[in-house]
This record gives sequence, C-alpha cells and structure tokens, in this order.
Amino acid sequence: MAEASQTPESTELEATAAIARDLIRFDTSNYGEGRSNGEREAAEYVEAHLRELGLEPRLFESEPGRASVVARVPGRNPGKPALVLHGHLDVVPADPRNWSVDPFAGEIRDGMLWGRGAVDMKDMDAMMLTALGDILGEGRLPEREIVVAYFADEEAGGSYGASWLVDHHPELFAGATEAISEVGGYSITVGGRRAYLLQTGEKTLLWIRLVAHGRAAHGSRLIRDNAITKLAAAVARLGETEWPVRLTDTTEELLGEIANVLGVDLAETSPDELALATGSASGFITATLRTTTNPTGLTAGYKHNVIPDRAEALIDIRTLPGEEDAVLAEVRRIIGDDIDIEVVHRDVGLESPTSGALVDAVRRTLGAHDPEAPVFPYLLSGGTDNKSLSRLGIRGYGFAPLRLPDHLDFPAMFHGVDERVPLDALFFGRQVLRDLLLDY
Repeated sequence: MAEASQTPESTELEATAAIARDLIRFDTSNYGEGRSNGEREAAEYVEAHLRELGLEPRLFESEPGRASVVARVPGRNPGKPALVLHGHLDVVPADPRNWSVDPFAGEIRDGMLWGRGAVDMKDMDAMMLTALGDILGEGRLPEREIVVAYFADEEAGGSYGASWLVDHHPELFAGATEAISEVGGYSITVGGRRAYLLQTGEKTLLWIRLVAHGRAAHGSRLIRDNAITKLAAAVARLGETEWPVRLTDTTEELLGEIANVLGVDLAETSPDELALATGSASGFITATLRTTTNPTGLTAGYKHNVIPDRAEALIDIRTLPGEEDAVLAEVRRIIGDDIDIEVVHRDVGLESPTSGALVDAVRRTLGAHDPEAPVFPYLLSGGTDNKSLSRLGIRGYGFAPLRLPDHLDFPAMFHGVDERVPLDALFFGRQVLRDLLLDY
C-alpha cells in the first residue's frame, strides 16, 4: 500500500485508484432475480488484499459464485462497540454501446477513473482497503474494532449477500452497533459554498410487478380485452402520478440547513426550491421529499401477429419510512382492480440519529480536511445494505467521502452512462476515511 503522505501525482497511479480500477475490471454485473455474473473473483481479490494487511478474512458463498468477504480489525479501545465498514462488489449492468469507454476496462482519462462501479461502489471498496492499509501499515489500530465486509448482491436487495449473512451468520457482526457505507460524504455546492451530505436515512424499497391478463388472439382481430392495452394504461397512470411532498425529520433538518446557507426564510421557500438550490445534488434530494413510482421494465408478447394473454411491468417504488402499506393501497386505486400486483422485493426504510458521537466524528474529520465546509444530514432516495444490518439493531450511515468539482453531476453517475470519479477525490476519501477510523 502507498503511504498516506503521497499525492496522486507522486506515483504512477495512487493505490486507491489502482485497486478501484482492478475491481472495475471484474464484471460483476447483477441482473436481478438471481441472475448475475457473480462476485467470486472480485471477492478473492479483496480477500487477498485483506490477508496482505495481516487480517484473517472469511469468504462466504450463498450460492455458487455469489461471494462475500468479512474480516475483523482489532481496535485500540475494546470497550467501544464495533463499527461495520461495508461495501458491495456487484454492479448494475452496463450496455457498452451507450458508453464512450469500455465500462469494464477501468480507463483513466481526464483525471478520472471511468467504468461501471467507479462510484457505485468500487471507489469506496478501494478506499476501505487503502485507509485500513495506511493504519495497519504504520503499526497502528483503529480506535474501535472494525468489521470490514464486502457484500454480494446489493444491487438486487442483498438476498445473496448482506441479507443472507445477517440470516445465516449474524455472529459476524456481534458487538457492532453502527455501520458506514455508500452514498454519503460527498460534497455539494449550495449558494457558492461547498458542503457535505452525510446519509442518515434511506427511503423504503418496494419493487412490484404489475400483471395484466387478456384474451390471446390473432393480431388482425378486434380484441378489446387486450392485456398490453390494459397494462399500458395502468403504467401510464402510475408513472404520471405526482405524489405530495411529505417531510421527515431528516429532510426538515436538511432543508433548514440549506435555507440557512442561502439566507432565505424557510417558511416562505418551497421544499423543491431549496432542493434545487443544491445543483446536481437535487437529483437525489428532490426524490426524498415524496414517494416515487417509476416504471422500469415491460414484458409482453412473442410475435408480431399474436395478441398475448399476459403483459407485465416492473415498478420501482420508494416510499418514506413507514408509508409502505398506504402507498401500496394508493397504487392499487390508481391502477384499477383488473391489474394484479406482485411484490418482488420489499425492504425497510431507515432514519438514524442526525447527532451523536459518530456524526460529531464525521464533522470533525471532514473539518480537518476541508475547513469551514458544513455537513448536512440527508435521506437517501435509494437504499443500501444498511437495511439488512438494521435487522441486527445496527444503525447505518452513508459516508464514502469525496470532494468533488462543482461541474460533476454526481447523482447521474449512479447507474448512469460513463460513470466516473475524479482521481483526487479517491485520494481525499482515503485520507478522510483513515482519519475517521483513527478518531472514532
């Protein structure tokens, strides 16, 4: 591992970027519903790095090829509860026809690392290794015991990864009370001032399938009981639904912080206006102010001149914590009684405390590396493996620290085309994460 005092320019390729590049080159695409290229090779790569640090990692396969790795790092203060530091090794698929680079080549261009997983989340996977490497390589220990985990299957809800380990090997996380992982700790710009978002909560995850039935027939006939027609109408109604703004404690606090930076009256400025004032970060924040119901897939038919008797649509629903049942009831009203609803995957929403020792340590550490930049709590519109860990009573936060340029549309990088991360942001994250683990 490179020494923490090096800069990205002082070596051919700084260690964090090199590891993230290597991980991108493992095509761990996860297609959902059990279909995946698997994480085994990437897991073995991580396992080898952890062994080089003097640790004793364990590799677990929930199914052949669906591999996760877990290790324990002793801490200086055994009286403190353990902290879970976790990432995931799978990625969503990428169609190379849409990219300007090979999504699995790990190309370095324009001071950035390009490829599927560059921000979601092989960047953090690499920062975890190099931050721990810096600490252990200096003969030091983190302040508290660390359970470092690299999970399979996060992009499909964790059934073959974090959720499986929580169900089958909960002892791996014994003594841990908090966890940190992805989609937080990155910088945004508000009113010309840099700030950082600490992810302190997550919306609820509801993946459903809509199924319409009709009459199979020749494509030339007049058939009013057409499954595709019925499904299309229901999908359009649901996709066009404007859900009302509803603020949680987390989003209320976030909007108050934004209003304070902007110098505006919170009571006279709409939540959407305040969210939009965060620039590209509004791509995440606006979705946390309300429920979202996005159609994401359609399946029907097998030949041009055959009317099928079944049509299906996939809907990605994200509700505010605790509103799942009410939203499902409203979805039923919107689509009508002649469309069936199948729940494909359902997981909890989370809201962790926005103050306390861990949050204070995050503020302290970021303040040392980027003085005068405030830290705001926020609710994630997506979800992470913190959902699974919450079943063990572990409170989860998102903190993958990245200092980003103003012009980078960071939310667009997640599951987007030409995913990329600045090299200097990777180095920044390594240093911040190292110092956090030493402090907290």
